[in-house]
Amino acid sequence: MSKIIAIANQKGGVGKTTSSINLAASLAVLEFRTLLVDADPQANSTSGIGFDPRNIQASIYECIINGIDPREAIQKTDTPNLDLLPAHIDLVGAEIEMINLDTREYKMKAVLDKVRDDYDFIIIDCSPSLGLITINALTSANSVIIPVQCEYFALEGLGKLLNTIKIVQNRLNPELEIEGILLTMYDVRLRLSNQVVEEVKTHFQDLVFDTIIQRNTRLSEAPSYGVSVIMHDANCKGAINYLNLAREIIRNNGMTREEEAVTQATV
Repeated sequence: MSKIIAIANQKGGVGKTTSSINLAASLAVLEFRTLLVDADPQANSTSGIGFDPRNIQASIYECIINGIDPREAIQKTDTPNLDLLPAHIDLVGAEIEMINLDTREYKMKAVLDKVRDDYDFIIIDCSPSLGLITINALTSANSVIIPVQCEYFALEGLGKLLNTIKIVQNRLNPELEIEGILLTMYDVRLRLSNQVVEEVKTHFQDLVFDTIIQRNTRLSEAPSYGVSVIMHDANCKGAINYLNLAREIIRNNGMTREEEAVTQATV
């Protein structure tokens, strides 16, 4: 049975989609069967991994609203071991359509339960809101990663997100845990970046991942080519950062395999 991780923060521009694509690709490169779920109507994970959302016939929307089998919507990517459950713009209307449905908070969970035995990890890219689709993602997940950018106002809105997570834990998904807070967009040259790192670590201590995602040109370029940063340039800082994050998550979950296999996968 897979580990389901939602990547969530209601703030835009904190690196949710970048982290979703590249963490999923890193886990896949490390030979873990991985499904990337695009739960954002903007469909940036879908386009960022090489698919045109306008050409998607079946997406997570059809799975949630029309009850189609997710296996009919899942796409194989160019990265070995990495599949995608795509999104398209119709997902915008899903929240309104779900309002009057029974057990509306569990619709995504019902979809993912059908395929969770097929994967080691399922990574959900959430939209930049705390709406019903994000609640569905948190209800489906075993844990949540919270990306926080190393910039001014980094902690703004974080209290609201943590409160939402607490409500989901109390009412909908008592097993939900915080996998970790991920510091993104770190620029070693900026004093502000270092101040934010210190502030976040002071506030959240052990909840903060050891791995920090640095600003990196290759990381920014990769989505325009429709590939993860590992497929774009496996030796750049961005690729190394996300591989280290994947290893940290694997280690924290006691899923480490023989070192030989892991080393071979990253050569």
